[in-house]
Amino acid sequence: MLFWILVAVLTAVVAVILLYPLLRGAKAAENIRAGEAAVYRDQLRELDRDLSGGLITPEEADYARAEIGRRLIAVSADEPVETPKPARHHRFTEAFVLLVLPVLGLCLYLATGRPDLPSQPLEARLENPGNDVAVLITKAERHLAEKPDDGKGWDVLAPIYFRTMRVNDAQVAYRNAIRLLGPSPVRLDGLAETLMAVSDGVVTEEARQVLEQSLTLEPDNPRARFYIALSSEQAGRPDEARQAFEALAKQSPPDAPWLPLVNQHIAMNGGAPVAVNPGAGSAAPGNPTQQDVAAAETMNAGDRQQMIRGMVESLDAKLSEDPNNFEGWMRLVRSYAVLNDKDRAAGALKRGLAAFPPAGEQGRQLLALARELGIATEGMAQ
Repeated sequence: MLFWILVAVLTAVVAVILLYPLLRGAKAAENIRAGEAAVYRDQLRELDRDLSGGLITPEEADYARAEIGRRLIAVSADEPVETPKPARHHRFTEAFVLLVLPVLGLCLYLATGRPDLPSQPLEARLENPGNDVAVLITKAERHLAEKPDDGKGWDVLAPIYFRTMRVNDAQVAYRNAIRLLGPSPVRLDGLAETLMAVSDGVVTEEARQVLEQSLTLEPDNPRARFYIALSSEQAGRPDEARQAFEALAKQSPPDAPWLPLVNQHIAMNGGAPVAVNPGAGSAAPGNPTQQDVAAAETMNAGDRQQMIRGMVESLDAKLSEDPNNFEGWMRLVRSYAVLNDKDRAAGALKRGLAAFPPAGEQGRQLLALARELGIATEGMAQ
């Protein structure tokens, strides 16, 4: 019952707010001419004071008095003209405000609202968060506000922040986890990725130092090695980048998921792709086959680049036929970005998000990848 009383009161308040300008405007319209006449009379009195004070000559006073008198007579002559009757003129508008808007609002609420739904205070939701990520994050943040030296809490929260695009918070969380629990390849790689996300995909000097520290702990860490090679490419050192990518490709398992991307970077820096799966006659969509690798070894840089583009377009066509391939969309978006074709990368991102909406975990990963690569995501995150 209290709910409906509040609804009625709010409706009345809104109706008064909407009607007030109409009523006030009508009243003001009725007094316009009277106000003009009063202004002219004040001007005549002011003119007499100026004449008495010697500020103007009698001739100037006569001329001004004649002009003001003429305007006053004109206004007075127009006064009998019938003014609009605002009550009738705005009758339809007032009826719409008073009747139609509340009825429409009530119908809309009855169709879509849930007046029977019990209240859900934050405390109760924190006790039983279920799968609500936002509530889980809030609960973790409350815990860490009370116990800021809980390194495990920061360690758990950091990647969640990163996946939900709160990269600045993720950076703070990773630093706290490293400070409290010590460095590890996973934590250092995560911190480096947040630093790159903040800098729009650029491997900054600080990020490279973090990655090099990760390699001292795990020399065969493929993620750190990839980003260090990428930093050389971004710094304009193609030979150094190609050698780093080739070394990573040769030491990776034949079915490593990062090999297609590594091969693209090898080709971008003037090298020949490394076979993804030796002994196999075919490859996954977008990956080079043995025949492709053999042909690439005899190609010049331009032809090799064309071959890579053909592989990417083949993957694009296969995803158009079968869009339920999350890894394929990740590979396609990154491939177009590597080829410096940001328009097609954005188009691939949009199509990938149609298959894997942004609200889901896979959609968020696609958006995270796009931001890392510097691809515009405006309007795609809803």
